[in-house]
Amino acid sequence: MSRLLLAAAITLAAAPAFLAAQEAPAAAKETAGALFGTRENIEYADISPGGQHVVYLTPGYGRATSVYVARIDGSAPPQLVVESGGDPDRLRWCNFATDTRLVCQITGVVDEAGILVPYSRLVAIDADGKNGAMLGQRSSRYDARLRQFDGAILDWLPGEPGAVLMTREYIPEAGKMNTRVVRSEDGLGVDRIDLATMEVSRVEGPAKDADFYLTDGRGKVRIKGYRPGIGATTQLATKVVYQYRADGSDAWQPFSTVEDGGAGLTPIEVDANCGCAYALQPLDGRQALYRVKLDGSMATELVYKNDRVDVDGVLRIGRGARVIGVTYAEEKRHAIYFDKEYGALARGLGKALPNLPMVDFMGSSADNSKLLIHAGSDSDPGRYFVFDKTSRSLNEILSARPSLEGVALASVKPVSYPARDGTPIPGYLTLPPGKADARGLPAVLLPHGGPSARDEWGFDWLAQYLANQGYAVLQPNYRGSAGFGDAWLQENGFQGWRTSIGDVTDGARWLVAQGIADADRLAIVGWSYGGYAALQAGATEPGLFKALVAIAPVTDLDMLKSDARVYVGRNLVVEMVGTGNHTREGSPLQNVASVQAPVLMFHGDLDLNVRIGHSREMDKKLRAAGKPSELVVYEGLEHSLVDSVARAAMLDRIGAFLQANTAK
Repeated sequence: MSRLLLAAAITLAAAPAFLAAQEAPAAAKETAGALFGTRENIEYADISPGGQHVVYLTPGYGRATSVYVARIDGSAPPQLVVESGGDPDRLRWCNFATDTRLVCQITGVVDEAGILVPYSRLVAIDADGKNGAMLGQRSSRYDARLRQFDGAILDWLPGEPGAVLMTREYIPEAGKMNTRVVRSEDGLGVDRIDLATMEVSRVEGPAKDADFYLTDGRGKVRIKGYRPGIGATTQLATKVVYQYRADGSDAWQPFSTVEDGGAGLTPIEVDANCGCAYALQPLDGRQALYRVKLDGSMATELVYKNDRVDVDGVLRIGRGARVIGVTYAEEKRHAIYFDKEYGALARGLGKALPNLPMVDFMGSSADNSKLLIHAGSDSDPGRYFVFDKTSRSLNEILSARPSLEGVALASVKPVSYPARDGTPIPGYLTLPPGKADARGLPAVLLPHGGPSARDEWGFDWLAQYLANQGYAVLQPNYRGSAGFGDAWLQENGFQGWRTSIGDVTDGARWLVAQGIADADRLAIVGWSYGGYAALQAGATEPGLFKALVAIAPVTDLDMLKSDARVYVGRNLVVEMVGTGNHTREGSPLQNVASVQAPVLMFHGDLDLNVRIGHSREMDKKLRAAGKPSELVVYEGLEHSLVDSVARAAMLDRIGAFLQANTAK
């Protein structure tokens, strides 16, 4: 039923029935693992330039993904555009270029003679699924190297409907005989593509030293970036050089040079409305947002800084990507709007949706009269709305996880606990639904991946599953996490593993000291670096946890460096991990003898982030030492295990494993 919220002057209407969720995969729907492990019903969404349609990606069975286009007013059922099986092609997003033409990205990983090779492709396709065409350079049997990434959309060209500006990777030909028609262009260029005729117009010639461009949202390339060393050395340096074009000029001028983790302006957006670039730069040990004039003066002004955390981005709206605000995360994510209209609108939406405080502007019609909005909370995985500025109506059109409608979900509480040296460690505590005052619970430490990442307040399907199973869940933002400034990031969670892992284990002791957790019923679960943390905590403090669960874990730091040897980013990995005794002392694989708790691991065999050899060697060595260990391998899956059936089975397996090892 519709109702008028006078305080916000926004009419909240019921969702069109036809946009109800796609049927969840028929994989043991009654199990908790299937409820929480099934992928989000909406993996990506966009609104058409005319504001009458939405396109959205929704999961099929297992790892399959389908793209649908639907009328917002519900006057017709959604129409299937295209689908992928996820083996290996995976649809990642689709955006409207016009009301009838889409651009979609496809990614995947393939095994080439034992080397995992990631790839991505951009495809234009009509909204009815016809007239598909690749946007990148056409491949040749004589290509001198593998074609991994064909390009990226830089600019949706709001003044030229039906055309886009994109980077395109140009690869020369080699070994082509008896002809003078041999491609020699090499490197990253920028082209204008007419999506109706597929006619290509050159904007920036291919350059081997370029790997980054920014436009002003109106078709003008204003910033270029590159890492010295790309090309002949086949290695990437640990610094990035940026150049810019002044107003009315095609000449490149110096903008900044940024060492990884060091000082310097890192441009993140160009806004034609102010003729400026927005850039991040450290200030007092934390990333702050600056505005830099691109008129030749490089006049720089501080826009916003936070004394507690890093500024991590700007907020944009419209097809010209106009900057309307800045965003950062303390205990919860915050937005500060420069644009008064959107600031007022965000406040009004907050009043209209009091139980969904996380409001994000996801897209807009060409005239900005209709906005696609996502709103969620810690205990609501999110819903998609269309807001009509003219009628002030807000219509819910899609639900992110309809399988959880009616399921009791847990609240997430920001907390802080003392590390052994007295440092307050921020984190998030999720207690089982209805047990806010419970004592002596079984508990799970859930450290995040990265390590240079962080957890935030909001819905987390893995934490919610564990809470649903009766566990208190603590997600620590240990030292080594990103977002809290340079002093908190330290050397990172690998070189500074003693501090990072110590912060994690101190979180377990805090849960016991607070009476929340039973000391004899502690477990640890982690993914990626979180899996590393689970195994390393089990080795450094073998009596603390009764069960160790590691999903796609790093198990050996020197192996991590070795895995990178065939990739151009190997220098970056070596720099991150470092060299010294800490690589052996900080590797669970080298400390198997100290592990006491049973181990359960999961890994995809196409994992590019962490090679499956890490888990296989750990499992092999644990078993040889007579330690209880089990490894579940998912064939054809990458690091994130994007497969509803696999995730559901994994959660059910984790639940049984934890129950068996933490039960009274």
